[in-house]
Amino acid sequence: MRRRMLVALLMALAVTTASSISADAQSSPQGAVAARDAFEALVAGRIREATPLFEQAIAAAPTDPDLRVGAAFAAYLEGRSDDARHMLDSALALDAKHIGARMLLGRLQRRTGDSVGAVQTYERLAADLPDNKNIAKVLARWHREDALHTQMDQSIGAHFSVAFDGPSEAALAERALASLERAYDRIGDVLLVYPVTPIPVVLYSQRQFRDITRSPSWAGGAYDGIIRVPVRGALDQEAELDRVLSHEFVHALVATMTTRRLPTWFNEGLAGALETDDVGWAHRVVEQLPEPIPLEALIGSFSEFSGDEADGAYAVSALAIHRLLETAGGVAVANLLRDLDDGASFEAAFAHRMPVTLKQFEAEWDAR
Repeated sequence: MRRRMLVALLMALAVTTASSISADAQSSPQGAVAARDAFEALVAGRIREATPLFEQAIAAAPTDPDLRVGAAFAAYLEGRSDDARHMLDSALALDAKHIGARMLLGRLQRRTGDSVGAVQTYERLAADLPDNKNIAKVLARWHREDALHTQMDQSIGAHFSVAFDGPSEAALAERALASLERAYDRIGDVLLVYPVTPIPVVLYSQRQFRDITRSPSWAGGAYDGIIRVPVRGALDQEAELDRVLSHEFVHALVATMTTRRLPTWFNEGLAGALETDDVGWAHRVVEQLPEPIPLEALIGSFSEFSGDEADGAYAVSALAIHRLLETAGGVAVANLLRDLDDGASFEAAFAHRMPVTLKQFEAEWDAR
C-alpha cells in the first residue's frame, strides 16, 4: 500500500535526521538523550513512545528544527494531522529550506486534500534537489493522478461524489452511488454516525488503481481521504461492488470521528464486520486457517501479507469486532473512536467503552 512506501521514506529520513542532532540539543545532556531516544523510537515504529520524548527534547532545544520534524513524523504516523502541521510550520519558521519538513509537508497537504499545495511543495523540492529520484517519482505520480481526475466525469449524490472515466462508465457510477447511499444508511444506523461532508469516490480501471494507490495485488479498494475502487466488470459482480464500497465507506466514516492511528485489526475489522450484514465469510476463512492468528500479530499494516495471509487477517479482525459490536454495541465503538480523538490512548478508550480491558479481550480472543 501507499502507507508502506511512505513509512519507509519517513523512517529513512528520520535516520538521517537522527545522525545530526543539533549542538543546541547536545548542550543539554537530558535533551540529547531524549532526542536520541525519540529518533530511535520513531525509526523502530514505537510512535506513541516517541511523542513525549520529542516534547522533552524540544523543551531542551526549542530552536532545533530537526526535533520538530521528528515530532511531526510521529504525529503524521498517528494520524494527528493538525499536530503534524503545527510542528512542520514551526520547523520551517526556524529553517525554511529544511528538506525533511518540506517532504512531509507535501505528504500532509496531499492527505488533507490540498492537492495543489502538495504539488507546489514538491515542485519546489524537485527544483532544489533535481537528482532526488524519490521526489521526482512522487511528483510524477501526483501529476498523473491529477491529470486523470481532471478528465473524469462526476455523479453527485446526497452524501458522495463519484468520479468516473467517461460516458461508458456512467451506469456504473450511478450503481456505485446508489450502493454507497445504502451503505450510508445501513452502517450509520449501527454506529449512529452520519457524515455530513460529501465523501469523494473515484472509480478506476485495474491499471489506474494500481498506479495511483500502489496497493498490493489482492486489494479491492483503498481509502486515503478519497474512496478509490477498481471497477472494470463490476456491473457483473454487483454484490462484490457493494461489499468493497461499504468496506471503504467504513474507513471514511471512521476518519470523520478520529484522525488517530488505530491498531489495524480494529480499523480493518470494523470495515470487515460492517461491509455486509453477515460475517459468515469470516467464519469460513478462519475455519480453514492452519493455526490461530493472535490480535497482537495484527496491529501493523496488512500490506506485507500474501493474499491468503491477508484473507486470514481480515477475517480474524472482522470476527473480533463483530464480537465487540454484539457485546458493547455500535454506539460504544463510535464513542471509543471519539475518545481517541479527544486524546485518550487506545487502551484507555477501550477500557472505558468496552466491557473488558484491551488485554483481557486479547487474551480471551486468543484463548477461544
